[in-house]
Amino acid sequence: MEIKVIGVDSKNGIKLMKNIEKVEKEMKLKFNVSKVSSQNRDKYGIREVPALMIDDDIISKGCILTEREIKNIIKEKMEVCIN
Repeated sequence: MEIKVIGVDSKNGIKLMKNIEKVEKEMKLKFNVSKVSSQNRDKYGIREVPALMIDDDIISKGCILTEREIKNIIKEKMEVCIN
């Protein structure tokens, strides 16, 4: 599972990153997380930061997902991979 956080150089991007790190520890998983600066957001077609991409799918943009939301999204993605 490849995760990209776009806008890690913003205050909200840092908060999103921290939430992802907490979920990673709580679920006892190791994610492949790429940190992308706001300057490179056009490369991904993102206008609002922070944004979260998982396996090249845009999951959220312009908001800080909670730990619970991130966990639910990860679980859904993992189920799709298994099935």
